[in-house]
Amino acid sequence: MKILKINVFDQTTPRWIVFIIDLIISLVSISAAYVLRFNFNIESINFNSAKLIIPLVVGVRALCFLFGGTYAGIVRYTSSKDAERIFLVVLIGSFILASINGVSYLFHENGFLIPFSILIIEYISVVFLMTSSRIIFKAIYYKYLTYSRLRENVLIYGSDEFGIMAKHALDSGSEVNSTIVAFIDHQNKKIGNKLENIKIFGSKDLDKLIIDSRVDKVIVAKKDLSREEKQCIVEKCLNNNVKVWEVPKFESWVNGELSVKQIRAIKIEDLLERDPIKLDWEEINQQVNGKIVLVTGAAGSIGSEMVRQVARFSPKLIVLFDQAESPLYDIELSLKEELKFFNVEIVIGDIRDKGRTRKLFETFKPELVYHAAAYKHVPMMENNPSESIKTNVFGTKNIADLALEYGVERFVMVSTDKAVNPTNVMGASKRIAEIYTQTLNYPGCPTHFITTRFGNVLGSNGSVIPRFKAQIEKGGPVTVTHPEITRYFMTIPEACQLVMQAGAIGKGGKIFIFDMGESVKIADLASKMIKLSGLKLGADIQIQYTGLRPGEKLYEELLNVKENTVPTQHPRIMVAKVRGYDSAEVDHMINHFSELLETNDNFKIVAHMKEIVPEFKSMNSIYEQLDKKSVNGEDKLNDIDITEFKEMLK
Repeated sequence: MKILKINVFDQTTPRWIVFIIDLIISLVSISAAYVLRFNFNIESINFNSAKLIIPLVVGVRALCFLFGGTYAGIVRYTSSKDAERIFLVVLIGSFILASINGVSYLFHENGFLIPFSILIIEYISVVFLMTSSRIIFKAIYYKYLTYSRLRENVLIYGSDEFGIMAKHALDSGSEVNSTIVAFIDHQNKKIGNKLENIKIFGSKDLDKLIIDSRVDKVIVAKKDLSREEKQCIVEKCLNNNVKVWEVPKFESWVNGELSVKQIRAIKIEDLLERDPIKLDWEEINQQVNGKIVLVTGAAGSIGSEMVRQVARFSPKLIVLFDQAESPLYDIELSLKEELKFFNVEIVIGDIRDKGRTRKLFETFKPELVYHAAAYKHVPMMENNPSESIKTNVFGTKNIADLALEYGVERFVMVSTDKAVNPTNVMGASKRIAEIYTQTLNYPGCPTHFITTRFGNVLGSNGSVIPRFKAQIEKGGPVTVTHPEITRYFMTIPEACQLVMQAGAIGKGGKIFIFDMGESVKIADLASKMIKLSGLKLGADIQIQYTGLRPGEKLYEELLNVKENTVPTQHPRIMVAKVRGYDSAEVDHMINHFSELLETNDNFKIVAHMKEIVPEFKSMNSIYEQLDKKSVNGEDKLNDIDITEFKEMLK
């Protein structure tokens, strides 16, 4: 990519200069009209008449230019709209001159003041010269006289209207001097033809064109491109260290026109997105429309998107419950300003506070509860198991008990794939919460308790993607815990839509799992993000492996080894077949946490979690010794030397 260092035309041409140039064009045009009218015979021109007519014509033109604003546009951005304005303003001026001519014919003994042939020639000349002068200036500006402009070779993938609009947008751009080297299309009938004098190649020629034409950027401008085709294009570009940008959907264009600023770099989220979900909108609408809906954890990434999704179905009221004051305020503004939804009630509080949560249910009497409030960070909960129990278990118990007491129709809990064969405190606490809500269902229960379980969501708080972005912006290194670690990913809107769909079709006591697609290797994810940022892995930025964090495992599961699934009416949602639990026994075991929490003994708390969830086997954690003791038949609750405990925490 080359940089031109020509320091001219840095500033916009002053309007008064444009105005004077237009007047000179008008003067030249009327003078030329006289010369042409008399076949270049200067002696035939009546100079006494011309001395009156030329100032009159130029004066009328000046007034029209002033009121019409032809001088006000930025010349280097001249467009068809500017040409239309010139045509209209000059036409009005000619109409005024023709009217003056008509008046002179009625009251002047010599007939017309200005020969109509001169008016016609002058009109054509002014329109032509004013328009062409701007076009010529624009062409010169973009070709030779740009200041500190980047020059890059661009290949456009797509030769339909999106591709053409992308070319036009680049041609009128102001930051980069782009040379379109080729169009690419996968339609054989177009290959070999030319579009605006640029040849169209086939998709198989992409690699060769990138190398031979020294392509700096590929712009994907194909509206009917499948996800698989887009990923293939991106892979080829990244392998050749070429930036990949794309044209947004037509709906986001301004007044049906594409701006160069709207063409954006492809993000990693675009590559991980899947085909749009087909939802049963009518079923969800029946579930939500006209209802009072409570969303706990409404300030979080999942909770806030749940609120936005719910608002689209016109509930009677949405109650947003969370501790985070500023994010709640932001969501309220977003609902009112962007979605024009005003039936919102903000309640600040803690799901662990029994008095506050009871008052919440007493006041608003919700009919539908989406429970998204939870602690979710694995390493944080590994070091603070008591807080994990207080929020994820007892907080869930508070909301679920009140939902049953106040006759809530449906209680939908947002869980995690980390609850399956948990290797950490956070996952185990969510599994215990799942177990408890399951046991609340009984024959004839007025409340349907439903659990939804899915993996990581793109862009959520604590997700690796925002962290990787921040590390790349700082120049690295990008830290990955293990070269083989994998995770499932889903977009936040996709996850929330499936939660709503599961809530609508679900019956009490069920755990719904979502089709998460293929797991993604985190090291590959980091590598792609680095390349998408225009950097070279290993040269500009490094990937650094830091080792698995406490409680972290190499891969996540959506099902316990003893579980299997049955399909539902929705292809992306399945029901997990899980073992049942005795409600009295579960209630007793959970209540025992109250005694253990008073001791602040993390090992006793975690040991009791392992009793409730036998498949909970700690990994990369100080609590692994509890599993060893269990295997050896020793008492899990034996006291552990506090010095040893502190050393392990270090």
